[in-house]
Amino acid sequence: MSAPAPGPRQVADRHVAQLCELDPLVATSLGEASDRLPDTGPEGLEARAELARRTLAELAAAPAPDAAARRCARLLGERLGAELAWLDSGEGLRELSHLFSPVHAVRQVFMLMPAATEEDWSLLVRRMARVPAAYRGFVATLREGAGRGLLVAPRQVRTVVGQLDTWLAGPWFGTFAAAGPEVLRRDLDAAATAADAAVAEVRDFLRDEYLPRAEGTPDAVGRERYALAARRWTGAELGSGGRLEEAYAFGWDEHRRLLAEQRRAAGEVLSGASPLEGMRWVERNGPAVDGVEATRAYLQGVMDRAIEALDGTHFDIAGPIRRVEAVVSPPGSAAGAFYTQPSQDFSRPGRTWLPVLGRERFPLWDLVSIWYHEGVPGHHLQLAEWVLCAGELSTFQTSVGMVGADIEGWALYAERLMDELGYFTEPWARLGYLDGQQLRAMRVVVDLGMHLGLPVPADADGVLAEHRGRPWTPELARAFLGEHSGSTAAFLDSELVRYLGVPGQAISYKLGERAWLAGREAARRSRGAGFDLRAWHMAALAQGSLGLDDLESELARL
Repeated sequence: MSAPAPGPRQVADRHVAQLCELDPLVATSLGEASDRLPDTGPEGLEARAELARRTLAELAAAPAPDAAARRCARLLGERLGAELAWLDSGEGLRELSHLFSPVHAVRQVFMLMPAATEEDWSLLVRRMARVPAAYRGFVATLREGAGRGLLVAPRQVRTVVGQLDTWLAGPWFGTFAAAGPEVLRRDLDAAATAADAAVAEVRDFLRDEYLPRAEGTPDAVGRERYALAARRWTGAELGSGGRLEEAYAFGWDEHRRLLAEQRRAAGEVLSGASPLEGMRWVERNGPAVDGVEATRAYLQGVMDRAIEALDGTHFDIAGPIRRVEAVVSPPGSAAGAFYTQPSQDFSRPGRTWLPVLGRERFPLWDLVSIWYHEGVPGHHLQLAEWVLCAGELSTFQTSVGMVGADIEGWALYAERLMDELGYFTEPWARLGYLDGQQLRAMRVVVDLGMHLGLPVPADADGVLAEHRGRPWTPELARAFLGEHSGSTAAFLDSELVRYLGVPGQAISYKLGERAWLAGREAARRSRGAGFDLRAWHMAALAQGSLGLDDLESELARL
């Protein structure tokens, strides 16, 4: 008698094991010790595609007898299908932006590895010695793409060159290795010197060889490439049926709704003030923390207090999840805060990362809401809860296969939840919360507007008034952002580069939040007086990741 066919969970687990072998960066993110780096050359991309094809073939034969198995199968099939479509289109041959590329991923892995013992550092130095080969592979990939006419826009190349200049000013690997034990000093110095030299080689290649070939490549990617990219970030087929246009209209509706709320909040801060005037006032005169370490400690307190207040009332926060760290981003990082998930055994905690960007004074009006988004009840509560659920769900569902619209939608929902619970009663704090919401609404508008060449609405005002009916340009988008966002000019410049370099990612926040809110409201209507928000939260977080095409309906059933 033949053995029964493996179910979706077994197929997913086997895929993750094979992926960790293929890409040791994934293994490290899960908490596995490794001194290897992935093949970042064209052959490595083909190996990823072949693994996806094999797994999809196995999944097609896997029985899914219950709802849990069907959710696992649905996510695995959708994620691998999106990845394969992206790879087969050649997009992996031009994966270069200031947020996402193998250059950045290789550096970040060292920030995730333990560095407490001589054994830890032995692993680190062996991996660091492999950085030059990994960076050479990436250069080979970009050369292959350039040879096929698959290039990124010059704006992205120049931005990454600037980042690498910052890394080399440290130099980054040399500074990192300086913290290692003296018994390994010779090996550490040699590995760091070679790694920093490899960074310089990538920088020189991008500046001297790749950039001249990229000149003339447009910033906008167009509808076909955008739909591919948006599927990777949202888990939804948005390229047909007018769904992208509907999202554009939704972004405008949210912008207008939030602008009205901002006007009311600004008036509470400063009588007669516009939103931008109110934000500028609280930036200068509102509460602030002086010093990087004092700010990091303050943000740690924001998360610790949120855990104490929300546990047992709106969530059940298990012991391992109660540990989350606020840390400082290294030089050369992007301008925005970010979060990294804990390892599978929680030996590496979840971490929120504060970008310093040369500042010593940190106004709090917008930081508090950002840390609810990045920490608790945002990214940390969701992604750490997924790690805790690893026994009931596949690792693919709780980590490797996460969908941007799900996790960013949850984090934006978490900010709104804190508003609903009364955490933004101070006018300065509410203005900061609304500014963050407004930025996410404008992201939908400008991301779709720029990449698809959509027209500015006929009723647009302000800086857009003279451009009604005309397609968006990067310059117009930057002016629009500056007119309505309280963020610094440097941050908004970075945001614009981000939208152009990572198409489809920017829309995942608001589209995901909409699905979370709609799913909650449907569940509330279904259960009536018996609806329990804490129980709903925990059931929702226990499902693991879901694509946007499934998220609302699955949440509504809870």
